[in-house]
Amino acid sequence: MRLRVLAAALVATLAAGLAACSSGPTNAAPTAAGTSAAADAAFPATVATKFGDVTINAKPTKVVALGWGDAETALALGVQPVGASDWLGFGGEGVGPWAKGLYTTPPVIIGTMEPSFEKIAALKPDLILDVKGSGDQARYDRLKSIAPTIGVPKGGDSYLTNQQQQLSMIAAALGEKAKGEALAKEVTDAFTAAAAAHPGWKGKTVSAVTKTADSWGAYVDGSERVTFLQNLGFVQNPRIAAMQANSSGFSVTLSPENLDQADADVIVAFPIFIETAKLTGDAAWKAVPAVKAGRAVVIDGDISSAYSLGTTLATKYAIDQLVPKLAAVVK
Repeated sequence: MRLRVLAAALVATLAAGLAACSSGPTNAAPTAAGTSAAADAAFPATVATKFGDVTINAKPTKVVALGWGDAETALALGVQPVGASDWLGFGGEGVGPWAKGLYTTPPVIIGTMEPSFEKIAALKPDLILDVKGSGDQARYDRLKSIAPTIGVPKGGDSYLTNQQQQLSMIAAALGEKAKGEALAKEVTDAFTAAAAAHPGWKGKTVSAVTKTADSWGAYVDGSERVTFLQNLGFVQNPRIAAMQANSSGFSVTLSPENLDQADADVIVAFPIFIETAKLTGDAAWKAVPAVKAGRAVVIDGDISSAYSLGTTLATKYAIDQLVPKLAAVVK
């Protein structure tokens, strides 16, 4: 069973918090700059961020995408970054199978938590995307000294930028608002169709659970992993919702002794930095009533990566792959 390496920064944030307490649009390859006259007419464009408004005077032609999922979002909008961060350790072009074939020229792969600013500068970008990231001021200041940088939105620190914010901000910066709206509708329609096909899911409780080498955790409102399941009709496990989120802001820590708090009508779980068998074979996991009753779905590999990445391309892939698994355990 292949274990996908999850993104260093997001996973490190989650793991630290836990330890403290416990099919895409068309496959035609986008161009490096995009070519539509409508896009050219979209400039100058101003994008609001936590760090203030950023104005882009002309359509970017050399984009470096550093944030979690920022490169895939640009690709989905028809723009090929010249440099990109590979948060999920895909290798190659740094994208999942749902985005294969969207590059005609592979990007230069840049580091994630500690990118090489020299490598970024050498690419001579005219726009840097760091939309879903830590929100660190020093990092932003260094990046904006290289090129105009779209950082996190207000409230987006610690990778809390949601899919709609990420999509709309990047679409505005690239002059592709219409494409962004179309992509958002595709995702909404996919969720609507899946929920309509499974009306029995409406109102059923769900927990999104993870296990690291040291502890267990569950995601809360603010995490797109929970939003994904809510969009299918499920509601968050109220016991998890009532817990105090840890420093990450998007998860709570659970211990083997209180893992039963994750019991719900259905559980979706995945491992972080451990083999899947370390999760499924754990005695505390096997003792959870939903698990004993066969109402748990454990995901890994590309499905887990798509579920965690949260871009429009990845989300549609995750819907296609995860919905049948959910249908097999909850009616």
